[in-house]
Amino acid sequence: MIKSSDLKTMIEDSRDVVFFTGAGISTESGIPDFRSPGGIWTKMAPIQFQDFLNSEEMRREYWHRKFAADKTLRIAKPNEGHYAIERLISSGKASVVITQNIDNLHQDSGVPEEKVIELHGNGTFASCLTCDTRYELDNIKESFLGNHQLPICKFCGGLIKTATISFGQAMPLEPVRQAESAASDCDLFICIGSSLVVHPAAQIPLIAKDNRATLVILNRETTALDEYADLIINDEIGKILSAVITP
Repeated sequence: MIKSSDLKTMIEDSRDVVFFTGAGISTESGIPDFRSPGGIWTKMAPIQFQDFLNSEEMRREYWHRKFAADKTLRIAKPNEGHYAIERLISSGKASVVITQNIDNLHQDSGVPEEKVIELHGNGTFASCLTCDTRYELDNIKESFLGNHQLPICKFCGGLIKTATISFGQAMPLEPVRQAESAASDCDLFICIGSSLVVHPAAQIPLIAKDNRATLVILNRETTALDEYADLIINDEIGKILSAVITP
C-alpha cells in the first residue's frame, strides 16, 4: 500500500521540489471547482474572450458573474495544504509553486509573490487589456454596481478585465517559460489537486519527467497523467501535505 510516508521520504531525499497546484487544493478552502461535475461551468458556459471583446452585453454579464463569485472568493482562506507548501518553500527545499489557480491563496499563505508562477492569472485584481495598468476590484465594483458603468482604462481608454486568462485568450508567455524552466531543473515535481487535462499547463509535469525528475500526483480522483507518475496518492490534500511537511 502506498503511504504518505513514501512522499515524506521523497521530499527529504530531494534537492529541489517544485509544486504544481490546481483547483483541488482550493476546494478545501471552500472555493468551488469550475470544471468538475456540478462545478460552475456545468451550470453556465464560460464567457469566451472574443465575446468579451466584441459585446457590451457579454462584458456586463462577465462583471455580474465576477462580483457574484467574489462573495465566496473573498472570504476564502488558505488551508493546511497551502501552509504546508509555504513551509517547504520557506525552508528552501522547494523553489516555486506553479499554479493554475487564480485565487491568490498561495500568496496569502505567505509564499513570496516571486515564488508563485500563475499560469492562468490572478482574479483578485483587474488590468487594462491594452496598457496593462492595474485596477483594484473594489473601485470597479462600486462604479459597476452603483452606476452600471463598465470599467474603462483612464489612461488609454482600453477595456478592463480581471487579470485572468479566459477561454480563447492567449496564455501569457513569461509564466509558461518560467514554469517550464522550473520543471526542467527540479528533481521532484509534485502535482496537487489538478485533473491535468488543461493544456498547455498539463504538459509541464511531463517536462519534469522527461528531465528525470520524480513525478508525484496527489489528487482525490484519477488524472490524465497517472500512467507517468512514480507515486500516486488519492486522498485529501491538506491532510496528506500537513502530515508529510511538518513545522
